[in-house]
Amino acid sequence: EQERLSKAVKVKQDASTIKLFERHRGQWDKLQMSRVLIWDNFPWPVFKRSNGPDDITTPDITVCMLSSLHPIDKSPRHRVKENIKWWHHDRFGMWLLPKVKESDRDSVREAASTVARTLYHLLRSGTQD
Repeated sequence: EQERLSKAVKVKQDASTIKLFERHRGQWDKLQMSRVLIWDNFPWPVFKRSNGPDDITTPDITVCMLSSLHPIDKSPRHRVKENIKWWHHDRFGMWLLPKVKESDRDSVREAASTVARTLYHLLRSGTQD
């Protein structure tokens, strides 16, 4: 019985993780069309709910980006490259950061920098194709 329950919990967790990845993809389109953004609008690449930059850590980003539950249409390396395009400090700073509500701007900037640094590290460390 314990094993059956454990498997059921894992299936539910896997399904919610897959939904999270799908939601993240859709959030990027919404961000570009929004006029004012807040912290919660961003698809932070971590599995847990984040409330500030301290919740966006390199280990959490790495686990999320390299998860085997991502759609299989892209390799981990391709996913990292795709995310670099979104989180790159020039693009992010030019197109999205100015839309962020002043009270959230510093936190968003700090967390986005952590995401970008982590993604570059993953790319340089040889994330597999």
